[in-house]
Amino acid sequence: MDAHIYKKIELTGTSPNSVEEAVQNAITKAGESVREMKWFELSELRGDISDNKVAHWQATIKVGFRLDG
Repeated sequence: MDAHIYKKIELTGTSPNSVEEAVQNAITKAGESVREMKWFELSELRGDISDNKVAHWQATIKVGFRLDG
């Protein structure tokens, strides 16, 4: 069985609509330059409040990807 080595990076995605969209925005953008992404974990969740409503979501995630080799 081959051993694989993974690395984790931290990203923060944003969205005015939802947490899920904030996470997806971060993963989509990272996918433009990072290959072999395998998992993510939510590490922080924040939001802006305007007029007593959630105006914007910020989701900080750690993304694991396999190193070439």
